[in-house]
Amino acid sequence: MPDNWMLPTIFPIGGFLFDFLFVLIAIPIEAYVLHYRLKFDKKTSIFYAISINLFSSVIGWSIFFASEPLLPIQVKSELINYILFNNFKLANTQTLIILAACIIFFTTFLMKFFILRVLLFSLNESFAKQEEDPQTSQRLQRRRFTSLNFQNTNLVTTILIANSLSYTAITIIILFRSK
Repeated sequence: MPDNWMLPTIFPIGGFLFDFLFVLIAIPIEAYVLHYRLKFDKKTSIFYAISINLFSSVIGWSIFFASEPLLPIQVKSELINYILFNNFKLANTQTLIILAACIIFFTTFLMKFFILRVLLFSLNESFAKQEEDPQTSQRLQRRRFTSLNFQNTNLVTTILIANSLSYTAITIIILFRSK
């Protein structure tokens, strides 16, 4: 780690406000997808959408503030220039932003998937009861295993669709902002 590692003294309030706007846009979109695809009731789907978006946003900002001091000076300058003034100095910054956006999308997708899995696991009462008898047949175990695999596939697909739709809406807003 570099010797001059320290927390930033100026917080990007505009960035926080836009992130708050993005979370406010993503929550209803993702709640609708969770309600429609996973058949949660509306209250539960809103709770899960709020939880996964807030947790992933906090984790994302923490990663940003931890990695920002490690960036090269040119990248820091471009980042500060974009956050504060909404423009770029260098021509190759567009490529860097597209690469960063792809990485952020898939990282957020994985974070939301694992956060939702943890929430479903921790809030499900059937896991806490442990009332299974030890003499389960092979056929019943296979059926449970295929059911769990189907649920995982359905959960992955649902989170991918929800994340894609919310990122599409956010991208449209960013495009309107830049004009």
